[in-house]
Amino acid sequence: MSEADRNTVAAQVVATGLHFGEGPRWHAGRLWFSDFYDHAVKSLGADGEVRTELVMDDHPSGLGWLPDGRLLVVAMHRRQVLRLDPDGLEVHADLSGIAAFHANDMVVDGQGRAYVGNFGFDLDGAMQARGVENVLADHPTATLARVDADGRVHKAASDLHFPNGSVITPDGRTLVVAETLAMRLTAFDLGPDGTLSNRRVWAALGRCAPDGICLDANGHIWVANAIAPECVLVAPGGGIVATVITSQPCFACMLGDTDRRTLYMMTAPSSSPGVVSTARRGLIECAEVATPGAGRP
Repeated sequence: MSEADRNTVAAQVVATGLHFGEGPRWHAGRLWFSDFYDHAVKSLGADGEVRTELVMDDHPSGLGWLPDGRLLVVAMHRRQVLRLDPDGLEVHADLSGIAAFHANDMVVDGQGRAYVGNFGFDLDGAMQARGVENVLADHPTATLARVDADGRVHKAASDLHFPNGSVITPDGRTLVVAETLAMRLTAFDLGPDGTLSNRRVWAALGRCAPDGICLDANGHIWVANAIAPECVLVAPGGGIVATVITSQPCFACMLGDTDRRTLYMMTAPSSSPGVVSTARRGLIECAEVATPGAGRP
């Protein structure tokens, strides 16, 4: 029996009634997340209560906070990062010059710089027209955007295969991004000025399509597998350290609670808009894990 087999557990459902949950973040004692087709940012409390924190006129995705505590949220279709000021939502940054299609997940560093991925192309339309395997084999790449704390937008890295969830190590010196369609995690050195360099493969994942990711204190990364009912803990190089089995495909994950040893996972029957927009079958599932969360988000 392998070490990963010995460290396989089943998740428990802690919340129901979502359309499609994404971008979970542990903040101020609650699990914050986006629910695409409710056009809402919500949060989950320790008592299991799901609370709506923000309603907007777009599909929200990645979440983060500026150093002064203001919320940043990705508006997917408008390809913008919005900022929640005391008097309401404002446009923090326009990504339309970089994002070729919907904007998606985001990580915000300690200086308030946001790194934002995007689809790069109409993924759902392409899969319907050409099939999953053909899209995996041949698809446009995308550019990761960097948004400075003052809202200025820069190209951070190009030629990424659907840049999705990202993490920043506790020392602030490394950013790792999930390239969903390349089925790998890719690392960059993160400079003091926010620039990315020294691109390298952090882990090749085989038939695991990484969506949302989070980092633990051992330097391993939990990976939500968008094409299987599981969340896997990956070591540098790609070794599987542990697995949490979920009830349906897993699209995002976050370590939370006071000791940051609860792994929260956002699951849904599919990522297809035609499926998840019409029914509330999205769940939040969780499992207790050995090693606490670290770094950002």
